[in-house]
Amino acid sequence: MGSDGLIEQAREVAVRLLARREHTRRELDDKLTRRGFSSAVREQIVAEALEQGWLDEQRFAEAFVRSRVERGQGPLRLRSEMLQRGLPEEIIDQAIEEYVDEHQLDWRELADQVRRKRFGDNSPQQRREMQRQAQFLQRRGFTTEQTRAAIGELGYYND
Repeated sequence: MGSDGLIEQAREVAVRLLARREHTRRELDDKLTRRGFSSAVREQIVAEALEQGWLDEQRFAEAFVRSRVERGQGPLRLRSEMLQRGLPEEIIDQAIEEYVDEHQLDWRELADQVRRKRFGDNSPQQRREMQRQAQFLQRRGFTTEQTRAAIGELGYYND
């Protein structure tokens, strides 16, 4: 297959992938790599996708933050997962900040809602239960301060 045929084939793959969901540059490049396209073809297709507006990392970050907050994930996990997907820190910070401002999001309140949904309305009274709930929230990506506020025992919890 000629160079033009490979480019057209890669373009079709990219459009199909981007029609399903938003991707980062790295994700699209990785998926094209797995399908055997050369780096020159991949670079051209990624550049074209950016130029045409098919690929927009800011849009990806905004959708990612929205979906993960709706699932009850905290800021540390959001940041970590977006970095793993190859997003620049500036885009990550901007997407999180815009979501927080737009929705008046208080991470401590979200941590409390997540805790209550999982463990019920009562604050834990025993140390072991506090630690169990704290570990759950920290795995979800909440900071120690947010976790402590959600558990309601600022002076009692030890890391």
